[in-house]
Amino acid sequence: MNWDMAAVTGEHRSRPSNPSPTPYSLFVFGLGYSALHFVRTRRALFASVAGTVRRADKAAELRREGIGAIPFSDDDVDPAIARHLSKTDALLVSIPPGEADPALARFSQAIGAAQDLATIVYLSTIGVYGDHDGEWVDETTPPRPGSTRGHERIRAERGWIELGKRTGKAVHVLRLGGIYGPGRNALTKLREGSARPLAKPGQVFNRVHVEDIARAIEAALAYGGPGGLWNVTDDEPAPPQEVVACAAKLLGLEVPPAVPFEAAEIPAMTRSFYGENRRVANARLKQDLGVRLAFPTYREGLRALFQEGEGRG
Repeated sequence: MNWDMAAVTGEHRSRPSNPSPTPYSLFVFGLGYSALHFVRTRRALFASVAGTVRRADKAAELRREGIGAIPFSDDDVDPAIARHLSKTDALLVSIPPGEADPALARFSQAIGAAQDLATIVYLSTIGVYGDHDGEWVDETTPPRPGSTRGHERIRAERGWIELGKRTGKAVHVLRLGGIYGPGRNALTKLREGSARPLAKPGQVFNRVHVEDIARAIEAALAYGGPGGLWNVTDDEPAPPQEVVACAAKLLGLEVPPAVPFEAAEIPAMTRSFYGENRRVANARLKQDLGVRLAFPTYREGLRALFQEGEGRG
């Protein structure tokens, strides 16, 4: 697969000296877990926020919060989406692709024609790097996904970057680690009895707290350079059993016995995750975008979630 890494990494690394403080409009494709955390915690940055969800009931719920949510699926394409795109200043894309990226497939022409739209942030995944036998990778490492999902992500990244080149819009790709945060963490899984640490010698994963994703999105939207590519991960790749043990200690619970990976009865998707082992560097996120992680490792993240009451009830 041809991948012009120079076009999205390394050539321009300066931060904007004076990003505009003026509130502007944001449109979000995919108001899911990470995007909603960003919107809810950064509402003051925007004069208006609108975006898509899959279900009409979810759209109604978010509209009650003041978020202009619009249903969007293969069978439901509301003309209001194109109208919002024509007036938006910034676009956040958080929809997983399939064989094609649904936002690009339906709205690439409208996005390209949107005169006020200057910046697009696309949320991708570090899964595009594939397996590296536990070695470190960074943004200069060529993607070599080992799964269908990884190949779909690379095609989507490339599609957004090519749209940016064609239309003169800055496209910033954020490759996210394993996402955790309120309601989605080892503390709640332990309390529910669903934490099953799998033991595979040498296996590590990078994670990222949803608040640090929000910090990266905010910084990317304010970035004054051309399109960029950044890994958004914590500082310390760690084995899953260490994370579960940390959560158990906080809750005063026994650590569930680790299940040997080869003997575990697990879904095919989970098994594919364990087939990829790498350590993902985040230095460029800090250097280029000036992001200071709120939770550099899972320990800070779990402690903060515990203090907020996660897993206690």
